[in-house]
Amino acid sequence: MVAIEELERLIDTAALSAAVERKRMLVIVNPCATTMSARLRNLVVAALHGRYEVEAIDTQARGHATDICREAAQDGYDVVVSFGGDGTVNEVANGLAGTATPMTCLPGGATNVLCKMLGIPGDIVDATEHLLGLADSWHPRRIDLGTANGRAFTYSSGFGVDAMVVKRIEASPELKRHRLREYFFVYATVETVVRHYLRNPPRMQIEVGGERANVLATVVQNGEQFTFLDDKPIYMAEGGGLDSGSLAGVALRGVKPRDIPSIATRLLSPKRSVVGQRQILAFSGVDGLRCTSVDGRAIPLHVDGDHIGDVREAVFGIRPGALGVVA
Repeated sequence: MVAIEELERLIDTAALSAAVERKRMLVIVNPCATTMSARLRNLVVAALHGRYEVEAIDTQARGHATDICREAAQDGYDVVVSFGGDGTVNEVANGLAGTATPMTCLPGGATNVLCKMLGIPGDIVDATEHLLGLADSWHPRRIDLGTANGRAFTYSSGFGVDAMVVKRIEASPELKRHRLREYFFVYATVETVVRHYLRNPPRMQIEVGGERANVLATVVQNGEQFTFLDDKPIYMAEGGGLDSGSLAGVALRGVKPRDIPSIATRLLSPKRSVVGQRQILAFSGVDGLRCTSVDGRAIPLHVDGDHIGDVREAVFGIRPGALGVVA
């Protein structure tokens, strides 16, 4: 209720201080996002109307946002807003990659990683007010995009256990909207490790930096943070950055029950990654790598927390400066 009242206040305030020359804004709304409701959507769009010439479109199916954004870039919109979760951000980024049209974000999902990495508040009222303020301080910039089998990602991609967890969470969409969803995410992670990685884990070979190694899972990052737990950043690798021009990441050599507490402690420690743990192979400053299943099994692959299929090979690359952002 407080958020609704604050958004109604923003509508009145924005209307009184409308910019003289309003930029064209397209808002891509995922109506199925974790924290989305019809009333919230309408109030946010109404508030943005005070400073921008706004059009809002609800996505209808997976991939719809990408198609919309390709058309938006051709139509000359000044900015496209991703109003949803990480999956919506990924689709918008793929639609705008390589174009002059920048994107920005409003939090509507469970984690909203890129939104937070760009410095946009995680609270919807604060984020809306932040976007309204951008109308008077318009400074687009370019960030890199990673690629996984040709699909762009903004901050992270995983091949193996990370993607298995994503696949497990996507199988229970109702739990993603639950107020205790963070605990479900932790449970899904532990369940996946115990069920698949302590018994009969898939095995892969990684080729990176001119070397090869047999590993069990790989996480590739385009950004510094791996994800967020509420507003707390979780760090996995070292050396990543949205404008570094390269990829960083880690690969898991093996896992035994005694390794889990050490890895978990490092992940949950402030500004500490898993680099240095004895089972971790770390890499950074690379422009590409390849991971191949060595036992013939198809392995889950995800981009930005969106499971995109089970494959036997994952080829990663980097597209420096491929995406414009406003934040």
